[in-house]
Parts: sequence; structure tokens; C-alpha cells
Amino acid sequence: MTVRLPHPSLFPAPRLPRSPLARAVGAAFGAAFGVLIASTSTQAQVAQVAPPAAAASAPAQQLQRVEITGSAIKRIADEGALPVQVISRQDIVKAGVTTAAELMATVSSVSNSLTDGVSIGTGGFRDQMGFNSANLRGLGTSSTLVLLNGRRMANFASPGDDNGVDLNNIPAAAIERVEVLLDGASAIYGTDAIGGVINFITRKDYQGVQLDVLAGKSGEGGASKRTASIAAGHGDLARDGFNVMGVLDFQKTGALRTSQRDFISDLRIPERLPHLLSSAGFPGNIRLGGDQLDYLESQGFAINGKPISTRTINLSVPTCQAPHTLYLPTGIGGVDGCTYDYMRDLELYPKTDKGSFLGRGVLKLGDRHEAFVEASYTRSKSWYVGTSNRIDADLDVSMIPALAATGLGDALPDDRLITVRTRMLEAGPRASELVSTGSRVVVGMTGTIGAWDYDWGYNHSVNKVSDRDVRGYLPEDQTLDAYATGLLNPFGPSSAAGLAFLRDNNINQEVRRARGSMDSLDAKMTRSLTRLAGGDLALALGAELRREKSSSAASDLLMTDNILGDRSPGDAQFTNNSRKVWAAYGELLAPITKQWELQLALRHDHYQEVGATTNPKVGLRYAPMNNLTFRASAGTGFRAPSMNDLYRSVKVSETATLPDPVCMAENDNDLGFCANNWETRTYSNAKLKPEKSRQFSIGVLADPTPEISVGLDYWHIQKRDLISTLGDDVILSNLAKYEPLVHRYNEDEGLPGCDYDPDDSEICYIELRKENRGKQKASGLDITMQYRSPATALGRFGVKLVGTWTLSSKKQTGDGDPYLSNLGRFVTDGVVQRWRHRLNLDWSRGPWSVNLANTFYSGYQDQNSAIDTNTGSIVGKNKVKAYSLWDLSGGWEATSALTLRAGVKNLFDTAPPFSNQAYFFISGYDPSYTDPRGRFFYVAASYQFK
Repeated sequence: MTVRLPHPSLFPAPRLPRSPLARAVGAAFGAAFGVLIASTSTQAQVAQVAPPAAAASAPAQQLQRVEITGSAIKRIADEGALPVQVISRQDIVKAGVTTAAELMATVSSVSNSLTDGVSIGTGGFRDQMGFNSANLRGLGTSSTLVLLNGRRMANFASPGDDNGVDLNNIPAAAIERVEVLLDGASAIYGTDAIGGVINFITRKDYQGVQLDVLAGKSGEGGASKRTASIAAGHGDLARDGFNVMGVLDFQKTGALRTSQRDFISDLRIPERLPHLLSSAGFPGNIRLGGDQLDYLESQGFAINGKPISTRTINLSVPTCQAPHTLYLPTGIGGVDGCTYDYMRDLELYPKTDKGSFLGRGVLKLGDRHEAFVEASYTRSKSWYVGTSNRIDADLDVSMIPALAATGLGDALPDDRLITVRTRMLEAGPRASELVSTGSRVVVGMTGTIGAWDYDWGYNHSVNKVSDRDVRGYLPEDQTLDAYATGLLNPFGPSSAAGLAFLRDNNINQEVRRARGSMDSLDAKMTRSLTRLAGGDLALALGAELRREKSSSAASDLLMTDNILGDRSPGDAQFTNNSRKVWAAYGELLAPITKQWELQLALRHDHYQEVGATTNPKVGLRYAPMNNLTFRASAGTGFRAPSMNDLYRSVKVSETATLPDPVCMAENDNDLGFCANNWETRTYSNAKLKPEKSRQFSIGVLADPTPEISVGLDYWHIQKRDLISTLGDDVILSNLAKYEPLVHRYNEDEGLPGCDYDPDDSEICYIELRKENRGKQKASGLDITMQYRSPATALGRFGVKLVGTWTLSSKKQTGDGDPYLSNLGRFVTDGVVQRWRHRLNLDWSRGPWSVNLANTFYSGYQDQNSAIDTNTGSIVGKNKVKAYSLWDLSGGWEATSALTLRAGVKNLFDTAPPFSNQAYFFISGYDPSYTDPRGRFFYVAASYQFK
């Protein structure tokens, strides 16, 4: 029997101001209704919003009751009262996406997720490299619950600030559909789903064999893609009493270097962001001490025909060594030094190899019971390539002839060492190999005992992460000695012996590893209690026992903290923790009348060593007529601190290039000396309390005609006791309040690695510690419009717009602090755009089909955070332009078995808009939502053996 999924719903869009955003939305609506007037629509593309009442004129059909995300009670798909967006397999094929992460980028309610572009870094520069996440409502990865077939998966194992499922561990080729529950804090799946639930549902009971292949390449080169999958199944459950099936998938993507993209030059990063670049270039900058500078000035020492005036000088000025090392008087290298444009020396998109398998078997046990087993395995290997290593090498003044000739060594015999900050281009770019593997086995049964339907399952899920330094990393002590003896040259080409040193001492080994596992046993039972005027009063009862484990470790070499460019806190890298969780819940579905339906749910969770909580959820649905539905829901949420939050190892990382206000005040605002990548140390907190939330939503769904669906949902979420660290930029910009978190060498605190020096006010490290602090609020509107035409002589036409208009997104950095809004403004680590949408225009006739899709993000105020606290703003205020991508694809059903498809993603080759954000390793644009690949062509084929 065919199961009819919830069809999309819509409502007229609110009146918007005549801004660029409004014009973009207006264009989208105009295009939509242009097609609507011209004629009309195919099946919908991308997220379908469930579920308005069936139109009165629709043909009568018997509908199977199914379980929809958000409720444990089966119902006809069109009957649900909660806002659920459904993405079908046909939608996925039309979008030309092959991974779960790519698919989530098309969902308008997802914002500020972790992506491959965000992971670009060096030596653990960013926590959890390789982690691709989903982030509903921009409330944080940790507040979005990701499920596979309605059950949890092990979270990404690598310790870090974010807690969630790595989307690389979703077997993408096996996905049948995705259900996105936009109503947060689910009392059914877990009240930690404060932002919502994303349920990836795989194929089941498949029969036959299907082969799928896809190949694609970008217009400018790089970032190629090849995928191949096979799905096979045997056995008809109803006829044969069993079914076994499996899906095997392989994907390869090519790397994308900055040299392969013209838009990197078009961004004019050296001109616009000279202060956010690096002072460690090649040839290296000499960083003088105060006495050294005074002596050289007294001798009239000149560079480029002018007396030096700053503590950062470069003997090659003004030549430097383009295109990576430039003379930028306004840059971080200053008027006497060179500035390194690291955006000329890294990759924008990683090379990856991914493979996955999902298998499932079902066996009927009589007429009333079924046993099943489901197994999956995924492996994602990514190579993240950052900049070449940098080093501050100390050389005797006699090794620098130009300085030795000034008599500096004799004048300052106790100050003969010259510090040279240089970039080790000869060692090659630093590269890390990240491998994330996920395995999962679920065994269970479903069936009926008396009046009760039951479903139980045992779930064993594991994620493993391996982090390997593979190129560009060297032993720090030996490298410093090589510069001190002249074996390596910081100003020019090294000798053959120096190159041999770099080759022979390159570190290629696993430096970090982590493992996370989850074992759970869940069971639920449902039954009808009595008959009400609107239908059966239904009850669901459920419980879950869960054990979570996490461990991390480091190599012996990393623990010595002797890997140049990969800092370590030593044996604090080792963790091994576990906890037990149990939960029980109940749900009551009461169709009071034909028009009124009430849904009540209550869940109790108990986390070992954290505490217990009981959270209610209530939903109400009112359908005064068949084509009009009103709905509302309200509930509370509870997110216990993760084991990473409680017990993670100390994480040593670094900030983006930021000026130190104290240094600036002491050194005449010398950016070349005072702007740096400051070390940070992130600490867990075993005394954290849970986050708590309250949320509600209210919406209306309408089908004014059988062809048109409209819908509007308002949502509001408030969290308190946020588990967070302060942003390093927030700390440095407000030292009056947060100075205790900035540890300096002239502060005698007895801290490891911060040897006391009363004359040195330089930052040793910035402390980032998890705390419960402040509140967060978010609200907005989910808007959907769809038109689907009947068949015409010209074919079938369709138009679908799904958008999210965020009204508020703000949080406090501490209890009692004013709220800081990231709505339409980049703050610390990201932005929530005010408007995001996905528009689809469809046409089909016979075996032919065409889809034109638009993904749109509105513009916003940039971070504008690189500030000289004495002289005012350094970076010019910037507003990031709106980002709009158009995709075109077409399909041909050549035979009943063979389907061919071709498409162009980013049809107009739109480049990421310029951004001055200083949070991500990549500068010049925001990699969390943009696609640097440019125009991308692909072809695909699918063949089914019947």
C-alpha cells in the first residue's frame, strides 16, 4: 500500500520592507507566481511541511497509518499537529546532493552549522576538525538531535565545544527521506532537542537491484566529485515472510586550493584586511627588542631608503616575495616589515574519501510479530591542508650581515640574539588526515500483544576519530637548533643539507584519537483506550536505558609538546569517562471532536551525576474545515552537559589574529608587534548545571484549492543557564571585565608554561572555561508556499518556496549582561541571517523533467572586530552582501529501468561575498554557509534491475 507523505503547506508571506532582502524575496515570490499563472506544478522539491488536511476534492484513497517524527502514535500522515518538514528521496536527487551535510545546507531552518570549510585549520587550530554538523535555529549543534530511523547515534568522538552527530556518519545513499521536526524539546526522543529533531529515515523492505553513479567537476578546476552506490534487496515481507537489503556507497572529492579560484584575488584581502594577515612570512620578519631598536635608530639604520621606526623589520622590503609575502605598510607587518597573505597558501575545500554500508533484515514471526536487525558502517577520511608552519627562530646577530655591520653585537653584548619570525615554505603546507568512522547495530522486534502495539530495540553505536599529522610538522627543538646553526635559512633558500633535514624530520603519525560509544535499550507500547467523537483516544508509553562512554588519547610525541605548529597540554589529553541515563515518557492523543485534537506528552530523564528532570509537552490542533488547520504547541526542555563539557581534556589552540590592547598601549599601537594568534586553553567544568528551555509555536495551514498550499508557523525558544565559553574577541575587547581570563608573563600566578618575568607583559594564554552563563532567545516564522498543477498539454509545473524569517536571535555573555544579538550580525563565531529560503521551480512532461532551485541568505552586518583600542576601528565597517545560488538540473527516464540526470550547481558562478570576520581560519569570507567551488557541473545515472 502506498503511504502518502505529508504534503507542503503555505501561507501568504508577511509584508517586508523594500530592502535588497525584500527585493530578493519579492523576486522569489514573483518567479513562483509567474510559473503559477503560466500554468503549474510537479511534485515538490526539498523540505515539505507536514501536514494540512487533505483537500476535499482530492481523490479518495485509503491511507496507511504511519509514525511521524514528533509522536510515538501512528496516524495518517496528513493528520499531524506538529510542524514537520519532509525531504523525499526524489527531492535529494533533484538537488544533486550526495551527503547529509550538503542536504542540510538546503534547509532554511538550519543556520551556522559546522562544515568542511570551517574545519580548515592546522594542528587542531579549531576543535573537532572533520566534524560536519546540523544546527537548527542557530541555537547550537548541541541543541539539535539527529536520529537515524528514529533512534540515536553516537556523537562525534573528538573532544570539543560541540556535541552532536557527525553527518559524515549518515549513510547518505540509503536515505529514503528526512523528517525535520521544527518544534523543539521533543518529549518523545529527548528533551535535549531544544532546537528540534532531524530524523534520517533509510530504505526498508527494498527489493531488486539499483546502481547509481555521479561524476562532477567545477568550472575552474578542483573540488571534483565521483560517487557510486549499489542497493540490493530480496524478499517480499508480506508474501515471503522476510526481506534482506543492503546499500553500499563510495564517494571521492578532490581538493580545492586558493590558487584555483579567481574570487580569492577579487576579494582583495591584502587591501581590505591587512591587519588580519600574518607577520610570519618568507623571507622572515626580524622582531627587535626595545634596546635593539633604540640602537639601530641611533645608527640611522634604514630600510627601503628610510630610517626604521618599528620593532618589526624585513631586510627585503619593499620586494618581499609576492604573491604570498607582500609589502603592505598598513598590514600587520608594518611599514618596515612584510605581511604574509596566508590565503595564498592553503586549501578551501578538502580532499575526501567516504564509504558507507547499511544493511537491514526483517523476519515475520507469525502474523503479529516481526524481528529486525539493522547494521551500518561509515568511514570518512578528509585531508585538511592549511598554511606552511611558522617559527620564531633566534639567531646570533653575526648570522645577519646587515645587522652585524652596525656593531649591534658589540654595543649590546647581552642582547645578541635576534628573533626572526619566518614561514617554512620549504617544508610544505601543514596537512592533517582526519578519519571519522561510525558503526551501528540495532536489533529488535515490533508487533502486537493483545490491544497493545509494541516496538523495542537494542542499539550499539560507536564513533571513532583519528587525527594524524602528515606533512609540514617538525620537532620544534631540532628545528630551532637548525636555524640557530644556519642549517635552515629564514631569509632565503636553504642548502641541500637543510632541505634534507626538512625531509627526514617530517612528522607523519597519529597524534590524537578518540572513541565514543552509546548502548541503549528502548521500548514503547501504544494502544487505543476508547472512542471519542473525533476518533480513538490513543496512549503511548515508552522507556529508554542508555550508557554513554567517551575516551581520548594522544601520542607520546604530542605529549612532549614538541611538535612545531601543534601545541599540546601534555597528559591532560587522556580522558576516559562514562555515564548512565534512563528516561520514561508517556503520550496521549485525544481527538476530542472532528475539529479538535489534543496531544499531551510527559518525559522524565535522569542523568548520572547531573540530576533528573521532568518536562511536559502539549499540542493542539483545530481544523474548522477540511482545507484549513490551526495548530499550537508548548513545552520545556533540558540539556544535560555532555561528557566533553564535564570532563574534556584541556584543549590548546589559538585565536585568529587579534591585537592585544595592553601591548598596543605600550608600543605606540604597533600592530606588527602587538597583533598575534594568541594561545588559548579551553577547560571543562565538572560542576556544570543543565541548560533549560521553554518554547512554543503556533501556526496555520491552508489548502485554498487542490493545487495551492500555504502555511505559516511562529516559533519562540528561550534557553537559560547556557553552557558556553566566552569568545576570545569578547575577552580582549573588554579587559576591564575579563582581564582575569588573560594570563600574562608578568603576572606571578605559578601557571605551567607561563614563566614569571616582571618585565614581559605579553599574553601567555587566554583562558576559556565552560560555565553556565546567561540566557538565549530566538523566535521567527517558517513560511511555505506551493503550487502543483494538474497535467496540461505543456506538462506539469510546480513552484515551492520554503523560508525562515528570524525575528530575534540574541544571548547574554553572562548573567545580568545585556543581550547581544547575532541576528543579521556576525558575533564571535557566526551569524543568523534574518531571511533564508529555498525556492524550487519544477517542470515535467512524460520522461523529461527540469528543476530550477534557489538558495538564498540575506545580507548582514559583519563582525568588524579587529580594533585598535587606542586609535579606534582599524577594519572598515562592512555589510556582507546577500548570498544567492541558483541550481539547474534535468532528468530523462530513458527506459523503465534507466534514468539519466545532468545539472549545474551555482549556475551563475556566484562567489562568496566578502566578509571581514576574524573567527574562522579562512579569511575574506564566511565558510560556514558559502560554497567556494563555484560553478559545478555533474552527470548522474541510475539503473534498476527488476
